Amino acid sequence: MVSRCEWAGDEPLMQKYHDTEWGVPKHDDRRLFEDLVLDGAQAGLSWMTILRKRENYREAFDNFDPAKVAAYDEAKIEELMQNAGIIRNRQKINSAIKNAQAFLKVQEEFGSFDAYIWGFVDGKPIQNAWQTMSELPAKNELSETISKNLKKRGFSFVGPTIIYAFMQAVGMVNDHTIDCFRYHEVATMV
Repeated sequence: MVSRCEWAGDEPLMQKYHDTEWGVPKHDDRRLFEDLVLDGAQAGLSWMTILRKRENYREAFDNFDPAKVAAYDEAKIEELMQNAGIIRNRQKINSAIKNAQAFLKVQEEFGSFDAYIWGFVDGKPIQNAWQTMSELPAKNELSETISKNLKKRGFSFVGPTIIYAFMQAVGMVNDHTIDCFRYHEVATMV
């Protein structure tokens, strides 16, 4: 019997995400943009809802190419609003476009979004040692700092809770519980 973080549950798609992606350090700008958009899309919804729609999002949002998303016009927004494969929320769709535009500016300033975002943790994942899921914070001081900085740069749907979920997803923080089989595996990754 494999011991996992309890949030992974019994759903195979969620377990696969937990076992192969969550907490693994990501440094590819396109993947970082994808996670930022999807974590924003999740606001008010379950991660399972987003995970089930992720492939539809990849298709609808040009595989999360920030340059393409940044250029979306009103016709593309209307097309996305008709796409039942994604969350049809105009604010979240507009946010993805606005965030793509801000993302490109960050890339220009820092050379990559990766250099910018990982700079907040000096390029190394924070290793927590939670015993139970109830110990995990929904946000922390660092996610509040990053959230403020992103908002100052023109990003939206990047509140401290969304940013903490993003930090977990992209491996900036190892929040696997210590009894989870992935805890030590992820702890050795950079």
